[in-house]
Amino acid sequence: MTAEKSIAAVVVDVVARGTDRPFDYHVPESLRDAIEVGSRVRVSFGHRKVMGYVVRLSGEASYGRLKPILDVMDLIPPLTPELVDLGLWMAETCLCHPITALNAMVPAMLKGRYRHVVRVHPRFAPGTVLSPEEEALIERLRREGERPLETVLTWPGVSRSLIRQLVRERRLLVEERVGDRVTRRRTRWVKPAVSGQEFRRALDALPPQAARQREILNHFLNHPEAVPLSKLLASLKAGRSSVDSLVEKGLLHMEEREELRDPFAGRSFEQTSPLPLTTEQERAFQAIVGPLREERHHRILLHGVTGSGKTEVYLQAIDETLKRGRQAIVLVPEISLTPQMVARFKGRFGPRVAVLHSGLSGGERFDEWRKIRSGEVQVAIGARSAIFAPFSNLGLIVIDEEHESSYKQEEQPKYHAREVAFRRGMAHRAVVVLGTATPAVETIHRAGRGELERVVLSRRVQGRPLPQVDVVDMREELREGNRSIFSRMLQEALEQCVSRGEQAVLFLNRRGFSTFVLCRACGKVLECCHCDISLTFHRTNRTLRCHYCGHAEPVPEACPACGSTHIRYFGTGTQRVEEEIARLFPGMRVIRMDVDTTNRKGAHEELLGRFGAGEADVLLGTQMIAKGLDFPRVTLVGVIAADTMLHLPDFRAAERTFQLLTQVSGRAGRHNLSGRVVIQTYSPIHYSIDLAARADTESFYRKELLSRKQHRYPPFCRLFTLLFSHADRQAVMQAAFEASRLLKQALAGRAEVLGPVPATIPRMKDRYRLQVFIKYTDEEVAKAVKKVLRHLEERAEDPELRISVDRDG
Repeated sequence: MTAEKSIAAVVVDVVARGTDRPFDYHVPESLRDAIEVGSRVRVSFGHRKVMGYVVRLSGEASYGRLKPILDVMDLIPPLTPELVDLGLWMAETCLCHPITALNAMVPAMLKGRYRHVVRVHPRFAPGTVLSPEEEALIERLRREGERPLETVLTWPGVSRSLIRQLVRERRLLVEERVGDRVTRRRTRWVKPAVSGQEFRRALDALPPQAARQREILNHFLNHPEAVPLSKLLASLKAGRSSVDSLVEKGLLHMEEREELRDPFAGRSFEQTSPLPLTTEQERAFQAIVGPLREERHHRILLHGVTGSGKTEVYLQAIDETLKRGRQAIVLVPEISLTPQMVARFKGRFGPRVAVLHSGLSGGERFDEWRKIRSGEVQVAIGARSAIFAPFSNLGLIVIDEEHESSYKQEEQPKYHAREVAFRRGMAHRAVVVLGTATPAVETIHRAGRGELERVVLSRRVQGRPLPQVDVVDMREELREGNRSIFSRMLQEALEQCVSRGEQAVLFLNRRGFSTFVLCRACGKVLECCHCDISLTFHRTNRTLRCHYCGHAEPVPEACPACGSTHIRYFGTGTQRVEEEIARLFPGMRVIRMDVDTTNRKGAHEELLGRFGAGEADVLLGTQMIAKGLDFPRVTLVGVIAADTMLHLPDFRAAERTFQLLTQVSGRAGRHNLSGRVVIQTYSPIHYSIDLAARADTESFYRKELLSRKQHRYPPFCRLFTLLFSHADRQAVMQAAFEASRLLKQALAGRAEVLGPVPATIPRMKDRYRLQVFIKYTDEEVAKAVKKVLRHLEERAEDPELRISVDRDG
C-alpha cells in the first residue's frame, strides 16, 4: 500500500445516533499490506475498542489528527469491494445504519468475539524450498504447535505479509476461534512415523498383554496411509490410550487436519445430463446466454406455467456460465424447496455447488460460505441471504419463484433480494433471471415498460395438460347440511385418488388445531397477554399458543371472563384437518408439514423424502408445500380454504391469493398421470379465485393493475411504511402524530402522508404499534424522510421508542 492509501474510512460496529457514516483512521505502516476495502479491523471508538469495516482507502483525511487502526481481523477480507458498495447502497435505500447492512452479508460465526491461531498447514509437504524466514517460522510452529496470531507477529522476521503469503501457498493455516467455539472443524489423523521394518521390530518387542497396540501396528503394516483417529479406533475397537502409547514411543505420528463441514456428507446424488429442450425452452435459453456471452447486464422475466421446465433452463444456463469461467447464484424462497433443488443441482454440478440457508447449522453455513469466498465452488443455491454469496465474477443470478414475499427481509436492513440481485447484476455485468408461473404485479409492470425482457413458457413439458380445476362453493355445502371441513367433491376425489394408488396434496395456510378459542356464553375470544391477537389451540399438547411472540398457556377449564365452561374451538388448522382425515378415511396415511413438524434440522428433507418414497398417501401442509415440489404420483391437490389471505387488510391480498392458488394447483399432474385440483372457498366469484381456477394470468394482471392504478398503489407509486412501537401507548401515539405532522410539512406537494393508524396487530410483545404511510413518486422524498426521522430521534431521546422503516413493503 502506498502513502496515498494511508487513511481508511471505517464503518464502526456501533448502532447509535451519529454513527451512520464512516470515520477516518490512520493505517499504521505495519498494517498497510494487510488492509483492503472489505477488511474487518479493530479500532478505538470513544472509550471502547470496536470492530469495523474498511469501506474506502485514501490519502486524505476529513479531520486533523487521526487514531490508528489497532488490528486487522482477517487475512482475507470477508467482504469484496463490490459487496461493500452494495452494503452502503442498501443503507441508503433501506434507511438503516451502514453497519447493519454490512453485517447482514457475513456469516453469524464471524460476528462473535474471536481470536486467531496460526499453525502449520496439515498438507504442507516437507522438503519444500523455503526462504530462511519461512523455514524458521514453520520450524518454530512445528516445535511449539499452534500459537495466537498476535504472538507469532512478535517473532523475529515475521510480518503479516509473510503469513498471508504462506497461507495462500497452503503452508500455514490461520484459524478463527469465536468464544470457545472453533469456527473450523478439525479432525485428528494418525499415520506411521517409522518404516515398516521398524514396525516389525516394535511388534516383536511388545509384551503379550499389549494386544491392542499389536493390532494397531499390524493395521499400519498392511495399510501405511494416514487414517482418521475416530475411524481407526472404531474399526479396531481400540481405546485412545493404545494409540497415545504408540505416539509416545515414536512409532505413530498424530496430526490435526482441517475438515470442512459438509451438510450433505454421506449423501450421493444421481448424476444427470442435460435434457433436450422444447422450442420454448430453447428460446428462453438463448435469451439468457446471448447477453451472458457478451458479458452484458440483462434482466429477464421467465414467465412459465407450472411444469414448463424452468429449472432445466436454469441448469443449462448455469452450465454455460461455468464454461465461461464465471459464477452463479440461485435463490429459492423456502427451505422446503431446497432438498429437491439441491438434488437437481448437485446431480448436475456435483461438488461445485454450495448451499446456504437457515436449515444448516452455523458451522455448516460458515464452511459453505468459505468455499465460496476461496473460489472452491462456483454455484451457490439458497434462500434470501444467499444473494450475498461473496463471488467475485458473477455471470448469472436466478431468482426462482420471484413473486414470493419471503424474498423481502422483515428485519433491518429490509432489503428485497430482487433489487439486490439487480444491483449485483449491474456491478458484475451479469444476467438476472426472474422465474415464476405467477410474477409479482410490479415485475409484470416493469416488463411492460421494457425494463425486463419477458420470455413466456406457455406449455408444460411434453405437452402435458394443466390440471382440471373445480371450485366448490362452501356456502352451498353448508346449506345442504355438510358441516365437514371437506366438501363432498373433495372427499370423493381424495378417496378415488388413494384407491388408484396415487397421492394427494392438501393445502391449508394455517397450522395448529383451531384458529381461535371462544366462550359461547359471553363471546370472549382468548387472546395473547402480550399481543392483540387470538391464541391458537394446539391439540397435540393441549396448549394455546401465540404465533407471533411464542407465548403458550394451558387450555383453561372455564372462561377467564365469565367462568362459563362452554368453551369451543373455531376455525381450521392443519392438526384438525389431519384428525378429520383419520375420521373420514380410516387407514389413510398422512404426512403433515407445518412449522410444528419441521422445526428440527433436516425435517423438511426427511418428510418430503418419505412422501416421495410412497410412505404416505397425503401430504398435508401450509405454504411451504405450495410451490416448487415435484412428485410424479401426485394427481390431486385440494385447497381447504382459499379465502385465508383474501380478506386481509393488504393491497396485495388478491395478488397473493391468485399466486398461491396457481402455484399449489401446479403440484398436480406434472408427469404422466393427469391432475385434478379442488378449490374450496366462500368467495367463488372473486376475480383472484375465478381467474386462478381458469389459469387466466393475463386477465388477472390486467384487472389487478387497473385496480392498483385507480387506488394509487405500487407499482404506480412507491410506498414507505413507518412503524412506531413503544411499551407506553401514550408515548407511541405522541411520537407517531408528531412524525406525521413533520412529514406532511416536509413533503407538502411531493407525497401523500397517511396516518397514523393502528398496525394490523396493534400490540405485539407488549409493545403498542402505529403506522404512517407515505405514497410518493419523487425519489428525493427518501432524503426528506431520512432527515425527519433523524430529527425525531434527536428530539425524542427515548430509548424505548422504536421506528422501523420499510420501503415498498
